[in-house]
Amino acid sequence: MKNPDFAADKALAKDFLSNFAGPHGEPKYLNILQDVANRKIRAVQIELDDMFHYKDIDEEFLQRVTENTRRYIGVFAEAMDEIMPEPTEAYTVDEDRDILMTQRVDEGADGGADGTDPLQRMPPEIKRFFEVYIKTFSKATPLTIRQVKASNIGQLVKISGIVTRCSDVKPLMQVAVYTCEECGFEIYQEVTARVFMPLIECPSQRCKLNKAKGNLILQLRASKFLKFQEVKLQELAEHVPKGHIPRSLTVHLRGELTRKVAPGDVVEMSGIFLPMPYYGFRAMRAGLVADTYLEAMSVTHFKKKYEEYELKGDEQEQIDRLAEDGDIYSKLARSLAPEIFGHEDVKKALLLLLVGAPHRKLADGMKIRGDLHICMMGDPGVAKSQLLKHIINVAPRGVYTTGRGSSGVGLTAAVQKDPVTNEFVLEGGALVLADMGICAIDEFDKMEESDRTAIHEVMEQQTVSIAKAGITTSLNARTAILAAANPAWGRYDMRRTPAENINLPPALLSRFDLLWLILDRADMETDLEMARHVVHVHQNLESPALGFTPLEPSVLRAYISAARRVIPSVPRELEEYIATAYSSIRQEEAKSNAPTSYTTIRTLLSILRISIALARLRFSETVAQSDVDEALRLMQMSKYSLYSDDRQRSGLDAISDIYSILRDEAARTSSMDVRYAHALNLISRKGYSEAQLKECLEEYASLNVWQIHPSTFDIHFIDA
Repeated sequence: MKNPDFAADKALAKDFLSNFAGPHGEPKYLNILQDVANRKIRAVQIELDDMFHYKDIDEEFLQRVTENTRRYIGVFAEAMDEIMPEPTEAYTVDEDRDILMTQRVDEGADGGADGTDPLQRMPPEIKRFFEVYIKTFSKATPLTIRQVKASNIGQLVKISGIVTRCSDVKPLMQVAVYTCEECGFEIYQEVTARVFMPLIECPSQRCKLNKAKGNLILQLRASKFLKFQEVKLQELAEHVPKGHIPRSLTVHLRGELTRKVAPGDVVEMSGIFLPMPYYGFRAMRAGLVADTYLEAMSVTHFKKKYEEYELKGDEQEQIDRLAEDGDIYSKLARSLAPEIFGHEDVKKALLLLLVGAPHRKLADGMKIRGDLHICMMGDPGVAKSQLLKHIINVAPRGVYTTGRGSSGVGLTAAVQKDPVTNEFVLEGGALVLADMGICAIDEFDKMEESDRTAIHEVMEQQTVSIAKAGITTSLNARTAILAAANPAWGRYDMRRTPAENINLPPALLSRFDLLWLILDRADMETDLEMARHVVHVHQNLESPALGFTPLEPSVLRAYISAARRVIPSVPRELEEYIATAYSSIRQEEAKSNAPTSYTTIRTLLSILRISIALARLRFSETVAQSDVDEALRLMQMSKYSLYSDDRQRSGLDAISDIYSILRDEAARTSSMDVRYAHALNLISRKGYSEAQLKECLEEYASLNVWQIHPSTFDIHFIDA
């Protein structure tokens, strides 16, 4: 390969920056440079995709840019200095910087500094108020940390991983400026590495002629600093070979790229892979070994937070179409893990967990949480863990842990020594990493009692309070908790009470909005259907036809992010209805010999939260009665598998039981009429189907107990 001609490459870079046209024919980079001149932005990102499509740039130039990126950033920066347009708008003046700059330019013009002395010439870096980044091809597949080898040193590489640690943002010196006590000249020293040797003697011509060893003083105010942040990037679990532990890589973020990532983010970074020798005492220990790091050029998030989600053009149309669909609630629920058979109501509850309700903050600073917490308790083999894993994939920010594999410290926060500064720092655990997301805890019942108490504060106050090693603080943990557990004896024992089977303390149970009891019962028809479904998935690696195309996780994310922007309110006319429903649940529990749940005032808040989440799914500003009914139905259905057994014990057949439910409702409202929709809602809460209701209506209508409206099926009791 012939020696590169940097002057010709600079001319080519100038030509590219001046003439490259964007998608609408506008000069893309000249517009960016105009914004830079007007001090609106600081970062100029040059995309390799644009260079590839530019007519005058050949493959050799592209190869030189990707293989010697550090040098070509300087080439592009020099080209920008030459074609930088004049500012067209007034901008806020950074007084210190501009006074220093004008003074230096005047001195240079007066010939105050010796033009021959290179150290006294102002380096171009100190005049620049922009940073240049070269972004790799967008279609390039990211490498894993293991695939980055010695052959990639100095080249532009693209790596994917999860951020495990971020340092604070610190100033990094880019140009050191000294003044000489003897001759009064300003001496400039460019700093390219992490450490530098300060100049001690004045190297100017005047001091050399006078044989005076001028003392240099470092002027921090006149020097130029860059924002600098160090990040640890770790391999993703799916990229780690069997039997290995994940590798990690240090990434240096500079300038405008700082504060872009937080621990727990899954990101794709492109940057220059460089070696870094050790210095000082660490060099004595390390000997000849050097370390490597990635100097970041661009950062892309895999899953954006709901708040940062920007809808693309076609996504907005798709969401509008879906919102008009009357059956969207069940379609979205069935699109969650379509490979798993049944569990329709569980999936509906998990969908509402993803949507959540808005956080409320009162005038006096008191907070009411909006996140839903769900606990799934069931027999082995009812696909609890699979549902958990799927929800973590759909959620933009999710952390999956197991009860045995996590301690109280691992869930909340640990105090560690920072290897760089040797200070004690807090490192967030699973619940802190899942802030504004979902934390899934499998094998919840196997956790130690002392570790489980760490979750209590997170579930209601949504913070983690720490008082360790001289650090007293509160960390945010606004997370929705999704737990999966087995009953106390491995399987649910029908001879014991629900409280004995569940075996979780009431303080914890009352914090869960929904506790699903999923029992594995033998039923000929259901078992046959399930077996066919499982065999079909095993053979074809996809779920059987659902009657509609299941929505992709990306579409689900887009729909949920749009729904989360709606903040519904509860209308005044529903307040009495919700209060009555809550008090009746309390009464039922008081009468019961073996209550299946602990109903506290938190249950009322749960009803409100689930109703608001349902209104959000409809993009409605107000909560409707149907939302409250559905919330109550879900609460009732979560214990459905127990009620079916209670009814068998009581000896009532389904038809008689439905009749008694409807008669009690008519007596409660002291009315002779019961609407069909209301009747269906009442009996479905008790686990009966619409077919059973119709059978009951026909049977009792023939006995002249009630009359049925021919078209609406509304019920009118005949007063005997």
